[in-house]
Formats: sequence, C-alpha cells, structure tokens
Amino acid sequence: MIQLQNVHFQYKKKTPLFQALNLEIPAGNIYGLLGKNGVGKTSLLKLIGGLVFPKSGTIDVMGFTPENRFPAFLADLFFLPEELHVPAMKISTFEKVYAPFYPRYNSKQFHEYLAEFELDAGKTLTALSQGQKKKAITAFGLATNSRLLILDEPTNGLDIPSKSLFRKLLTTAITDERTCIISTHQVRDMGNLMDPIIIMDEGQIIFNDSVETIAEKLQFEVKYSRGEPDDVLYAERVPGGYMVVTENLDGEETEVDIEVFFNAMMANKQAIRALFA
Repeated sequence: MIQLQNVHFQYKKKTPLFQALNLEIPAGNIYGLLGKNGVGKTSLLKLIGGLVFPKSGTIDVMGFTPENRFPAFLADLFFLPEELHVPAMKISTFEKVYAPFYPRYNSKQFHEYLAEFELDAGKTLTALSQGQKKKAITAFGLATNSRLLILDEPTNGLDIPSKSLFRKLLTTAITDERTCIISTHQVRDMGNLMDPIIIMDEGQIIFNDSVETIAEKLQFEVKYSRGEPDDVLYAERVPGGYMVVTENLDGEETEVDIEVFFNAMMANKQAIRALFA
C-alpha cells in the first residue's frame, strides 16, 4: 500500500527533517501515527499525499509516486489537514463541486454521516464553528470511499459526543481494502481505534507494530508502588498508585494503554525497542 525507502527530506535551508527514512504500511488498518511536537508527523503525511517532495529516496503509494499527483492517485486519496480552510459555499454545493473527483463517492453515505453529526447540508461552511467544519469535511472524506484516508489531528475541535461518534463512523468505514492513517496527540480520544501503532522520533520510525504484539511483549498494571527499578521499564502516577510497564515474562496479556506505551517508549527507548527487535 505505502512504502518509503531511504527518504531524505528538509524544508529549504533548514536542518534535514528525515534522513534515510524507511516505512512500510500494508492496506486495511487504522494506523496511529504518534510523536512529539515538531518530530515531522505532518510532513510525513504530506510526503505520502504528494503535497511536499523528498530530496532523495523513493515513495510508492498504491503503485504511484505521490509527487506526480496523477488524477488516478488523487481519486483514491483523501487528506484531512489539521487546519481547515473551507470555501464560502453551502455543504450541498461543496458536495456537487468536489464529489465528481472521487469515482466511488457515495452521496447517500455522505448525507447519513451529516445526519449523524446533526449537520444541515444547507448550511454555509464558513459560517460553521471549527468543530462543525471538521465534522462536515470528515463526513465527505468518509463518503469518498477512497482507498487511503489521511487524518491529521481529526478530533481537534470536536466535543466529547462528536469524538465518540467519529470513532464509530470511522470503524464502520474502514475495510480490508481501505487504509487510514491518523496523526494525533489526543491518544485517549482514539481509544482502541488505532492499530497498528507507528512512533516517530528524531527523524526516524522507531516503532511500527500491532497492539497485539505490544501486549505479547509488555504488561501494563496499576500498582500501589513503582516496584523494583530493575524490573520496571516505565512507571507513571495515576489515580490509585502507578501505571507500571514491565516485560511480559509469564505470557499473561494485559490491556494495552497506548498513551502509556508512547510515554514509556520516549522515556526508555533503548530497552523497549530491544524487546521488539
């Protein structure tokens, strides 16, 4: 589905953001892309979407080189940016203008999604709140039925009920032939939606694996104390004690806390990466 090989990228005369970056993403999952601010998550999404171009290396997305921006490639890609700039037109007009670009677009689905989000197709996009704009464009993106859906901070601006609804709609929209990449800082908003997990740090992919594999390698338990330092890979304070991450030595799987896993990876990269090598 997506393959980056030895990709180098930088913005003009700035320090290189990626050097020899490699990544492979098969089809049919909702991938969570995690990393600290400024690590290059949005730039990676733009490289995949053909919005910025690598200095060297190769990028293959659905059999296309993204920077060529062929119509057949764009017809199978929908990119929802973090910052939305919408045209001053009604939602219904937006559909008429942009739907023809997507051969598998489904108008019935779009209006069902709008109804779920309690949005009126007669409303003007620029008159909506930021959260409502995001819901309208998200509904359209899901209805395109594009093979690749890229969402950059999709829950920013959504209230709690809308976040829950977003998770439900996205889950039903993803099939074995459709891939979604979500870049987010709001890990808890995504619940158990994201799987596999991709983590970026210092211009490299330092983790790319399934939640199932995390559960096989690590245990997550709330304890009254941090435990013995030699046994604990990571611990953070939570109500009732500490969430403690240890190596799974007895084969008993626990529920994976993705946010805690990310924090553990950032705090103890060498030891945790060694377990997944």
